Amino acid sequence: MPHIRVEYSANLEAHADIGGLCEALRRAGLETGIFPLAGIRVRAARCDHYSIADGDPANLFVDISIRLRGGRPQDAKEAATAHVFEAARTFLAPVIAARPIMLSLEMRDIDPALSPKLNTLRDHLAAKEAK
Repeated sequence: MPHIRVEYSANLEAHADIGGLCEALRRAGLETGIFPLAGIRVRAARCDHYSIADGDPANLFVDISIRLRGGRPQDAKEAATAHVFEAARTFLAPVIAARPIMLSLEMRDIDPALSPKLNTLRDHLAAKEAK
């Protein structure tokens, strides 16, 4: 864990590298120190149907949702939220300077009792390091 999900308006693709944004968010998540390498996953979902503010088709949005297993201290989550948001803001700075855009981020805990997991990535990562 965590899951970082990016929803964005389809018109953003003309102005930003979505794969690059995902990579910037992955790196920022790792930099926080509270997201384990073997658990972090970032994915983006393009929204083809949307209506933003006054309905102007030039308006853009990026909504970042971070879900992580409960148990981390509140101050660590707040610092991670700020760090990942800043990474998104920095990556999107050229778009922010030139286009009407809404950028948002929300982090929330997942109840471990209600979220069973299976993850063999740790084993595979360990095997890669052993080579």
